[in-house]
Amino acid sequence: MSKTLPRELVFLAARRTAFGTFNGALESQSATDLAVHAANAALAQSGVPADAVDHVVFGNVLQTSADAIYLARHVGLRAGLPDRVPAVTVNRLCGSGFEAITAGAREILLGDAEVVLVGGTESMSQAPHVVRGARKGLRFGQQPALEDSLWSALTDSYTGLPMAITAENLAAQYNISRAACDEYALRSQQAWKAAADAGRFDDEIAPLTLPSRKGPVVFSVDEHPRPTSDVAGLAKLPPVFKKDGVVTAGNASGICDGAAALVIATSSYAEEKGLTPIGRLVQWGVAG
Repeated sequence: MSKTLPRELVFLAARRTAFGTFNGALESQSATDLAVHAANAALAQSGVPADAVDHVVFGNVLQTSADAIYLARHVGLRAGLPDRVPAVTVNRLCGSGFEAITAGAREILLGDAEVVLVGGTESMSQAPHVVRGARKGLRFGQQPALEDSLWSALTDSYTGLPMAITAENLAAQYNISRAACDEYALRSQQAWKAAADAGRFDDEIAPLTLPSRKGPVVFSVDEHPRPTSDVAGLAKLPPVFKKDGVVTAGNASGICDGAAALVIATSSYAEEKGLTPIGRLVQWGVAG
């Protein structure tokens, strides 16, 4: 792409759910449910009427619910967009949410849209266990093999390597020590706590009311962070994937549930409607 986009693109809103830990507060919410909540919050923040949105693009990696193949479409419909508004779900693995943003931007740059609702969503807790080959019948008395689709998805069948082993290989290649990994993880925990204590997430998190045995509960704080972590505690955790490796339960990326949504538009649309952008999309690139 050229260094300068042919049209100025702006973000009019950005909202997200708080993120739930694996089998945590959001375990009963599908990726579609989470995306709908974030989308409604983003539209409300943006000031853009639902019928003014021209396209919906959502990123989703592991399709874990029965309606997952319709995800972006259902997000649009459940967020109140007219049924004439097209939608598409994209998958660029961990970059799927970013891909949704750039795909939405392309819709605008090609002249097919003026306003696009974009985002990313995932429910890793709802990843099902599957039985392969059951359509051909199961032999009487034989226990079928049960496959964890989440674990399978985290292994690249082309190379035969789990993602964590890729991390181990990179650590060896670039001489990244276990201590350095733990220190970086601790820094992330501390940065999250400082931001949370300062209210930095208040404007971006859309509280979600969840049912519980004791009545409705408002979920508005990220559940996965462990801000009380310390270097000594992290150092005690054993490596998970490789003897004398660097990846542990304390310094690896979490298995989480959550969603985020943004509204992208041209700067001319924002000016015409008297809307205040919260940021600009200047450029992007993809490699590898």
